[in-house]
Amino acid sequence: MGELSWPSDAQLNYIRNVVSQMAGQRTDEVQVVVSPYRICPLGAHIDHQGGTVCAMTIDKGILLGFVPSGDSQVHLRSEQFRGEVRFRVDEIQHPKPMSGTNLKVQSNGSSTQHEDCDWGNYARGAQYALQSRGHRLSQGIIGFICGSKGLDSSGLSSSAAVGIAYLLAFERANNLLMSPAENIEYDRLIENEYLGLKNGILDQSAILLSSHGCLTSMNCKTKKHELICFSKLQKDIPLVPKAFKILLAFSGLKQALTSNPGYNRRVEECQEAAKFLLDASGNGKTEPVLSDVHPEVYEAYKHKLETNLAKRAEHYFSENMRVLKGIETWASGDMEKFGELISASGLSSIRNYECGAEPLIQLYEILLRAPGVFGARFSGAGFRGCCLAFVDTHKAAEAASFVRGEYSKRQPKLASKLNQETAVLICDVGDCARVI
Repeated sequence: MGELSWPSDAQLNYIRNVVSQMAGQRTDEVQVVVSPYRICPLGAHIDHQGGTVCAMTIDKGILLGFVPSGDSQVHLRSEQFRGEVRFRVDEIQHPKPMSGTNLKVQSNGSSTQHEDCDWGNYARGAQYALQSRGHRLSQGIIGFICGSKGLDSSGLSSSAAVGIAYLLAFERANNLLMSPAENIEYDRLIENEYLGLKNGILDQSAILLSSHGCLTSMNCKTKKHELICFSKLQKDIPLVPKAFKILLAFSGLKQALTSNPGYNRRVEECQEAAKFLLDASGNGKTEPVLSDVHPEVYEAYKHKLETNLAKRAEHYFSENMRVLKGIETWASGDMEKFGELISASGLSSIRNYECGAEPLIQLYEILLRAPGVFGARFSGAGFRGCCLAFVDTHKAAEAASFVRGEYSKRQPKLASKLNQETAVLICDVGDCARVI
């Protein structure tokens, strides 16, 4: 799959020069946090039911250049947003739960609430997370943050990437050595406690645990993870998988569409299905989730489920099986079969989980017709942002051109809002978050 190409020397030099001017220090004193975006090829909408999911990072994401400030002051600038963020690390940060109507997650993952400088809430949240676990910070940072240019990062977990970037910077400046597991928990505190966002730990886990060329598998019930790398078919005969790239095809939809009134009930319907199945098998529980339902029980009683509940349960059990099969096919290097599973995941998300805005569904269908594409699905819930696809390296450019042209025909207004140079991006796999 080649060497890591991101960040480039030019990007690093640019960031180091900006921080050097801000801090009045030499460029070789500037450190840079690389915090990648993640994609989830398989495991759509089953994490909240304790299912198994898989993820990997890509060669796009957040870059945070910084130097220790020499005192408790934090001074931050952003390439995307106006204003400066200033606070002290010896201040006590208190949670700032934001209502869904006011919270806006921007393209670099920062949360804004009417004021430009509120993009610094993730930095304050990182301070809060470390403080809440007993770490007293004495050293602030002078920093400059930017996201990958030309893309709407909806569905790529940019918020987790930003939170992790600030955690790693504060930890390095204060000589704190944290394990990935600890930082997964600290980023959860940023999002769940400080900002009041309701999400799990898949995103930060993928960003912190991934390894170049491997698929990260996580059991969302036990929180155990495994890195799946290409195996050998026979002893001492390495399998060389077909070379692939990752396509990100953007829809132009910036805000999640809420025209489907039943979407917010999906989790409840999964729980209702679990309760019915557990009760039917004589194993009722207080807070049922589908991961507690044995597949044999589902098969025995699924015909008795009400239509909507049957669809949600079908998605869960079929998707969980696709993940397990996907792990096997990834390890064997069979990109064609891996792609078929991804496409089946996308179809089940539409038919059984009944999610997806029409433009995203059209984009998914276009990707399936594109030359060299192994498989495609939504990246995220399918109500804004982009679709992802795995594609033969040698046909990636042709596929990208095809998708741009076809989507312009189907959605001319949305396509006109996109920069044609970045409407479909050709990406490589990435690595875990790190400081360089």
